[in-house]
Amino acid sequence: MEFDVSVIATTSLGDRSYLASDGQTAVVVDPQRDIDRILYLAGEKGVRISHVVETHIHNDYVSGGRELARITGAHYLVAAADNVEFGRLPVADGDTVTVSDAMRLRVIATPGHTFHHLSYVLDRATDGGWQAAGVFTGGSLLFGTTGRTDLLGQQHAHELAHHQHASARRLADLLPDGAEIWPTHGFGSFCSASQTDAPESTIAREKVTNPVLRLAADDFVTETLRGLDAYPAYYAHMGVTNLGGPAPVDLTPVARADAADLRQRISAGQWVVDLRHRRAYAASHLAGTVSLGLDGPMSTWLGWLITWGTPITLLAETPEQIADAQRELVRIGIDRPAAQATGRTEQWAAGQGQLRGLGMADFAALAAARAGRPAAGLPAPDVVLDVRMTNEWTAGHIDGAVHIPLPDLPRRLADVPAGAVWVHCGSGYRATAAGSMLANADRDVVVIDDQFSEAGAAGVALVEPDSTRS
Repeated sequence: MEFDVSVIATTSLGDRSYLASDGQTAVVVDPQRDIDRILYLAGEKGVRISHVVETHIHNDYVSGGRELARITGAHYLVAAADNVEFGRLPVADGDTVTVSDAMRLRVIATPGHTFHHLSYVLDRATDGGWQAAGVFTGGSLLFGTTGRTDLLGQQHAHELAHHQHASARRLADLLPDGAEIWPTHGFGSFCSASQTDAPESTIAREKVTNPVLRLAADDFVTETLRGLDAYPAYYAHMGVTNLGGPAPVDLTPVARADAADLRQRISAGQWVVDLRHRRAYAASHLAGTVSLGLDGPMSTWLGWLITWGTPITLLAETPEQIADAQRELVRIGIDRPAAQATGRTEQWAAGQGQLRGLGMADFAALAAARAGRPAAGLPAPDVVLDVRMTNEWTAGHIDGAVHIPLPDLPRRLADVPAGAVWVHCGSGYRATAAGSMLANADRDVVVIDDQFSEAGAAGVALVEPDSTRS
């Protein structure tokens, strides 16, 4: 039989789901809420989904597992220790689940990311019995790191970090070096303790590269807890939703908003989000909107920045872009935007004089402006605002800059010193979001649309990491 493990990547959230099959029968691991992608893949491969499994109750997205199991008639495997409000096949450490004559799953308790976290060893049948092909590790052993341990509260982070160390060691001891690792997190997800660029890995590789398998328990715990930064505010709603049993998604188009409706929504303090690329936004946009382009992790930052439940209106060039944004948002539990509009910015303003631009520059322009040579049309910088996360700031930042992480900015706009603000992040995406909010607060703002790694070479004075330590 044809044995295959396919990756269903959700790059916007930094996660992976999996479909493992023997050519006829398939098991799905940690599915995202928009399950049509999985159903399409199963149909393309001509396989029947017999089992859907969750490694843990997810904190970073709304699960599609319950709905996928309902539609396909599959067994839905969830940890017996998790107090869920729906029917499931409860599984626990030591259980073996037969998927087909060619595949089976062995359930391994791997607490750490959560208290009841499970990993699933995928065995394939051989002439001599069963052979471990790999392990679905969820938020336990990741590529070069582990899942973070503070999502259930700081009071549990230390205990869970010790569990995480023991769980990773257990997997490494139980499995052969050649066994593949198939994690859910670690590709940009804030569920990961740190990030990695590795596209794939094995137990052997992790023994060499992963701190959890190289450090003693206490050292691992200290290093892990020290490296944790803030995580999205919307995570507070994901676990509750997943324990209760998420509803099916509705991706049908939402109501259209005309120019008058858009003005009313902006005046009411609702979020009107421009999904176009940041340079298109800077060239011309509707005053009062926020830039969160579809080319970046729009749903993560929008879900983090808004007050949960605030009505959201989406602006884009095409209906297809609106549909893509709706799909991104349902994954984090924002089910139905209030309205949407497509087309050109002129249509959104309808001749009411509400269009404006946003100044953009690079780090070379900042260096010149700080030396008294600002480019034509750009104000001299009174304030350089860094909206990166704290870990990024401590790794090195611009001398004299003010630091307010982007998630804190909506409630700290008054903390930005007076004068013209030049705002930057790591690439320009977050800086444009910040710039749009500052402009909405009537600040004179320039967005630095450039890679922070280029700042030093461009002549911007930097404070190196050693200088930030007290």
